[in-house]
Amino acid sequence: MQPQPVYYGWANLALAALAMVATLPGRTQGLGLITEPLLADLQLDRVTYASFNLWATLIGAAFCLPFGKLTDRLGSRIIITGLIASLGGTVVLMSQTRAFAAIFIAITLTRGLGQSSLSIASLALVGKWFARRLHLAMGTYSVLVGIGFIAAFPAVGHAVLTAGWRTAWLGVGIALLAVFAPLSWIFVRDSHQQKEDPEGLADQHTDLNPAQALRSPAFWVFALSSSVFGLVYSGIALFNQSILEQRGFDAKTYYNVLVLSTMVGLAANFAGGWLATFWPIQRLMGLGMVILGVSLVSLPMVRTQAQVTAYALTMGVAGGIVTVVFFSVWGQVFGRTHLGKIQGYAQMMTVFASAVGPLLLAETLRSTGSYDLIFNCLAAVVAVLAVGCWIVPVPVRA
Repeated sequence: MQPQPVYYGWANLALAALAMVATLPGRTQGLGLITEPLLADLQLDRVTYASFNLWATLIGAAFCLPFGKLTDRLGSRIIITGLIASLGGTVVLMSQTRAFAAIFIAITLTRGLGQSSLSIASLALVGKWFARRLHLAMGTYSVLVGIGFIAAFPAVGHAVLTAGWRTAWLGVGIALLAVFAPLSWIFVRDSHQQKEDPEGLADQHTDLNPAQALRSPAFWVFALSSSVFGLVYSGIALFNQSILEQRGFDAKTYYNVLVLSTMVGLAANFAGGWLATFWPIQRLMGLGMVILGVSLVSLPMVRTQAQVTAYALTMGVAGGIVTVVFFSVWGQVFGRTHLGKIQGYAQMMTVFASAVGPLLLAETLRSTGSYDLIFNCLAAVVAVLAVGCWIVPVPVRA
């Protein structure tokens, strides 16, 4: 008996994870690494920068729908390579300019090209190649993405601390142009190029179109839950150093928390992917929201290093579960024919929410002198969504 060839979908999965890591300069976590030196460089106050970030992110969210559609039409290889190259060029230009308007345009483009468009294309690449083993694939993908960010966060953070944010950002842009984009062009393959169907992609079920998906309560429960998580995570990620400094911790603690929560998220990715193989996916999302609520309630009470660690652990678990559900739910529940478009709508909602998060935190700090009120309010919203996730039915595909 001849050995079966290795399914190329696994190679594409690794490349998709690499593409997601490449979104770092357009993500709130990535911008969070340069927020403090950028504010000092441009002499901006926190609320002005949060408003500036809000509009950049909202405008960037407009990239979701057209690039979701283009991913379905043109395939992942062209879209991913073009987006990585464009993002890299934008980051290089951002590192060289000092004009406020130019910085605003650059951040807007990094949001649109990275956080919005490249995220959709990366997820769609995996979703279009896997069917029966989608949860395993997305769990593996999530772990690879997490490992990539674990390597990238301290590397970029160290470069920012030692060489300044402009030099660090220039290095990131050059890496995207010289390494990430060529790898994508050479190795990424679109699903229509495969000759066999070991994953059962010729699904017997009828796929839902975007209009049918938007009429489904399940879409809104999953999308809103993911969006609220994005709102919480983006606000905390952008101002996490400030949040922890308000409680007496230094910048090193901020970087340690970032790495710890990401590492814990890796284990939660695997656990979430495993649970999703036999547990209803809406209940898995509900569990993630419950843990997120616990993390939010506990954050205002953090005072010691042990409490910081506990907060990082719960946030990491919540993020790991919500992330793996967000990655896999759209293809599982609604099918793959219109996956890019449907993910485009969901991604646009999460991007909108991530834009609002930092502004809510900054306004709360300015009004009350503390972040505590917004954390407690968001915990209540998360609790309502957790109940919604637990009871919502998923559409039945004929």
